[in-house]
Amino acid sequence: MAAAALYVAAYLRWPTLASQIDLLVYSLASPVRQHPRTGVLHRSAIKPIGQTYHVKTLNVDRGVVQEVDLEPATTEEIAATVAVMGGEDWEFWVDALHAAGVLAPGFKTMSYTYIGTDLTWPIYWHATLGKAKEDLDRAARAITKRLAALKGEARIAVLKFVVSQASSAIPVVPLYGSLLYRVMKDAGVHETTIEQIDRLFRTQVYAGTPQRLDNEQRIRMDDIELTDAIQADVKRR
Repeated sequence: MAAAALYVAAYLRWPTLASQIDLLVYSLASPVRQHPRTGVLHRSAIKPIGQTYHVKTLNVDRGVVQEVDLEPATTEEIAATVAVMGGEDWEFWVDALHAAGVLAPGFKTMSYTYIGTDLTWPIYWHATLGKAKEDLDRAARAITKRLAALKGEARIAVLKFVVSQASSAIPVVPLYGSLLYRVMKDAGVHETTIEQIDRLFRTQVYAGTPQRLDNEQRIRMDDIELTDAIQADVKRR
């Protein structure tokens, strides 16, 4: 439905062919998206909003720390980034499955995301990517409303930083992530990606206890990363 880098995983329980989907995980990392209805090709832009941003980053290709100046995004670039990285395709997937009658009562769907800290916010949250992530919040609310008859829900799961092709392409983020991993490993609190997702499902999704939600009703799995001690050591380094 979007570009080749769109990853959608459906977790199915199929004792018979008549079973239905009870969980859908939606996770997007793509620089482009061809709109499935209009045919328009949108390209995202990783840029700050409002003013030029001077930052220190890690050049992963050369293996050196350098300083860069990032020019602010135009209105068109912001809109294009929301079109690529926002929640519209997530809505389309759930709507199509709902219309096909394959969603189980109590169906859950989650979109994985990352928010970061004030060290990365000028390029990650208070920037074009942040606008796209705000659209994911909008989509989660809209999907939950449309799933009311099934008593279903859509949630954003905010994960800790992970090393990926996508994260390596965002200025300042590779430097932050390199330091974060070292600090969390030194403190004995580092989680691998599998360990983090295991904790998400065991303690938040299917634990039967109140979830750890923020003001936007996102599930926060970056709680260890954001502790004062961890962040203070990253900033010091």
